[in-house]
Amino acid sequence: MKTKLLALSLAIITLSSCKQTANEVGVVDDSKQITIDSMNAVMAKKDVEMAKQKSIDSMKTIMATQRSKQLTTVQNSATVTPKKKGWSNAAKGAVIGAGVGAVTGALVSKKHGEGAIIGGLAGAGVGAGTGAIIDSKKNK
Repeated sequence: MKTKLLALSLAIITLSSCKQTANEVGVVDDSKQITIDSMNAVMAKKDVEMAKQKSIDSMKTIMATQRSKQLTTVQNSATVTPKKKGWSNAAKGAVIGAGVGAVTGALVSKKHGEGAIIGGLAGAGVGAGTGAIIDSKKNK
């Protein structure tokens, strides 16, 4: 009987040592849940950081695009040279009249120098007057 009692107690000890108690199961489950929760928190934090970085990257892209548009606008406006205003019709008429008058005065007059000067002045006056009339008609 001693042997049976010894074998029975040995069997009970062996079976009870292999079986986890309710407290041990709860501790293991709690530690697993804590680990899972901490991993989820880390992943959520990384997701937030990734969203922030994505937003920052998109803003940088938008700013770079706007900056390049501004530079293009500045370059385009800098390269555009204002169109020079040409001579007025009065000025053109005065120059042409002076030239024609000088040549004509030199050919007609016996004193070529005096005739050229007088003809040039008269031609310049008539040419300037004619050009001024043309300018006034264009402005209307």
